[in-house]
Amino acid sequence: MLILLSNDDGYLAPGLQALASALRSYADRVLIMAPDRNMSGASHSLTLSRPLSVQAHGNDVFSVDGTPSDCVHLALNGYFEHKVDMVVSGINRGANLGDDVMYSGTVAAAYEGRNLGFPAMAVSNVSHRSQHFADSALLVVDLLKRLQKHTLPQGTFLNVNIPDLPYAEIKGFKTTVLGRRLPAQPIQRVNSPRGDEYLWIGAFGMADDAQADTDFAAVAQGYVSVTPLQFDLTHCAQLAAIERCLALD
Repeated sequence: MLILLSNDDGYLAPGLQALASALRSYADRVLIMAPDRNMSGASHSLTLSRPLSVQAHGNDVFSVDGTPSDCVHLALNGYFEHKVDMVVSGINRGANLGDDVMYSGTVAAAYEGRNLGFPAMAVSNVSHRSQHFADSALLVVDLLKRLQKHTLPQGTFLNVNIPDLPYAEIKGFKTTVLGRRLPAQPIQRVNSPRGDEYLWIGAFGMADDAQADTDFAAVAQGYVSVTPLQFDLTHCAQLAAIERCLALD
């Protein structure tokens, strides 16, 4: 099995390093192509205004001066001669729950893999001060073993969120739906020593949906949340209503 590993925290991120170590004991080969710096919040952006540079670091590790989607796009569209069996993005430092998936570079890297026709998953450890990346990586291997027996439906990829707990304290896997967050905190204004004003984006809101089947609820209870995603944003239930709106009198 050949796995392409990427992320949005950068190729030196501890979550990626822990996952790479675990995957190398499971897969035949692991290729890493990840941003050369932290690109959190990059969403599904591609760099089209300039060429991209790839640096090789040995041991099948490559960095790109671009976004997570750039990394996966390059890797799967000709940079490597080998065809991969799976795209895994992570392990991200911090959750990608609910509305986070719209902004997440971690999720975008997995979606780019699925969009190009490859099975894919995004993986996050829900703590911003993660202490158990190695345990999270073992759970990813457990999940991959399960997926080897089943083919993901076309257009579907997985968003996986893991509590920051020791392996033995994880209660299991739960299939979940995306929850929702409350509105983000207000922007923060700061001034430079020269009096110039700068703006920080406010922190994400807290969970708004605590229903039992959401990703927020699963990780709060000590389970690994596994949410099947697709990015067809068409609001099919409203097609007829819009058709009536557009109809000529």
